[in-house]
Amino acid sequence: MTGGTKEKTTARRRGKPIEVWVTEEEKAVISEKAKEAGMSRSGYLRALGLNTSIRSVVDLKAVADLAKVNGDLGRVAGLLKLWLAEKHGEGVNAVNVESTMVEFRKLQRGVAEKMGFIVKAHR
Repeated sequence: MTGGTKEKTTARRRGKPIEVWVTEEEKAVISEKAKEAGMSRSGYLRALGLNTSIRSVVDLKAVADLAKVNGDLGRVAGLLKLWLAEKHGEGVNAVNVESTMVEFRKLQRGVAEKMGFIVKAHR
């Protein structure tokens, strides 16, 4: 904007502020929790005061990381299956490879269950 006025910020003024007196330690804890939720302190405290659910950005990032690991497990299991089909157990007992592949699938299901639990808990 021109004419010496301040530029508009992306945050929207909601009205009247409420003062909350806290110690330095409490302010630090509130600031950290707001950061983990991807929110401003004001937004975080408003959500708590209005009993609105707060999602942790940290937990959702962990779910994204788990999804990548789950994909990697699937690719490894796929490569093992391809190896079994093409090499017919060359160099390693086919039963051992097959059991390893079954374990990968179990791990994948476990990771998917954990991801579902985390996401459901943060809705």
